[in-house]
Amino acid sequence: MDYRIEHDTLGEVKVPADKYWGAQTQRSKQNFPIGNEKMPKEIIRAFAILKKSTAKANSELGLLEEEKYHAIAYAADLVLEGKLDDHFPLVVWQTGSGTQSNMNVNEVLAHVGNTYLVEKGSKLRLHPNDDVNKSQSSNDTYPTALHVSAVLKMEDIVLPAIEQLKATTKEKMEAYMDIVKIGRTHLQDATPLTLGQEISGWYEMLVKAERFVAESAHHLKELAIGGTAVGTGLNAHPEFSNLVCKAISEFTGKTFISAKNKFHSLTSYDELVYAHGALKALAANLMKIANDVRWLASGPRCGIGEITIPSNEPGSSIMPGKVNPTQSEAITMVAAQVMGNDATIGFAASQGNFELNVFKPVMAYNFLQSCQLLADSMLSFDERCMQGLEPNREKIDQNLNDSLMLVTALNPHIGYENAAKIAKKAFADQSTLKEAAVALNLLTEEEFDQYVIPKEMTQPK
Repeated sequence: MDYRIEHDTLGEVKVPADKYWGAQTQRSKQNFPIGNEKMPKEIIRAFAILKKSTAKANSELGLLEEEKYHAIAYAADLVLEGKLDDHFPLVVWQTGSGTQSNMNVNEVLAHVGNTYLVEKGSKLRLHPNDDVNKSQSSNDTYPTALHVSAVLKMEDIVLPAIEQLKATTKEKMEAYMDIVKIGRTHLQDATPLTLGQEISGWYEMLVKAERFVAESAHHLKELAIGGTAVGTGLNAHPEFSNLVCKAISEFTGKTFISAKNKFHSLTSYDELVYAHGALKALAANLMKIANDVRWLASGPRCGIGEITIPSNEPGSSIMPGKVNPTQSEAITMVAAQVMGNDATIGFAASQGNFELNVFKPVMAYNFLQSCQLLADSMLSFDERCMQGLEPNREKIDQNLNDSLMLVTALNPHIGYENAAKIAKKAFADQSTLKEAAVALNLLTEEEFDQYVIPKEMTQPK
């Protein structure tokens, strides 16, 4: 392999000749051979947006030559287009401030930007620290990139996926609003409701989760940029932060603002904890919905079997003809992962010391993974399960008519204790509720039919 020599304040370092990074990236690559989890591409792209914005701000303030700004912007655009992905090799498990990933971006942008300047015939050259990182510190750039990437992921990936699953759920809710079925509490028979009413509970879960995610993303739009090393803004122009936030807003189409208290934004991640709490709430709701679906579809002959779902693939390597609720299984595994990620993020956010939290990369990795997994699993669950969900009317009617809890309709007419006697006798004798009521001389057949009407039990009376 061919190498070139790069240097930093510690000395010279050999870097692969075909790579655009510099000495500090190479040192990190060598010093942290830990795991396979790479710094998320979303973070790298957010850094590219940030560096383009900081260069623009510094140029507008007269602190950076316009040619250098255009060179940095050119290189940043290549990062955003995914053309430089091979030049960001660092793992999550590095310095907790994310300094090496900040420098990785600085070095790549400087390298590519200098090529641009040479091609333009300019004598100017970019320095990764003095130019690309001008007016910045890793301590304010990494949390800024994290917030930007989190907002983009939540608003552009998670929310549209919720909307799609919500739309399908609403369609099913409305279509099945008149199908009366037995309800269940404690995994035991309860009073009737309609299938549409049952699904309406799922729908409302998605409505509220959507609202929580959207609202919590708003808090992430306050950015740490401008705080530099410890929050004082040392070596940054007083207007720098506002100009950077304005540029980021222009480049993303989102409205970002400068955080009022940079001492808070460098050391605290309560906004991220809060936002991931909304993602955890979404995961909890998805767990419940998916569990309901697989319970209701259980069978096909020896389970509840009140709904059918698509048969997507063979379910067993030994049992011919077996089909399993695999989409429910996938999305509930995602929910479990998100809940684990939430524990990691909560603990990591609690570990700020003095002016800095040094658990940034692990929070970024877990947060962005939660977003991606939730979005992907919702879209898959919608397309491969929910859209094909259908009622099994025969089984629904059978379970409804077999249930002893229809006896609840008799409470106002014969009292709770007499109604309980009917239920117990019907269960003991394996008879119908009507037969038990008549045998106990508590009701005539005509009275029973008059009082026990399952459809009327699905609404207040």
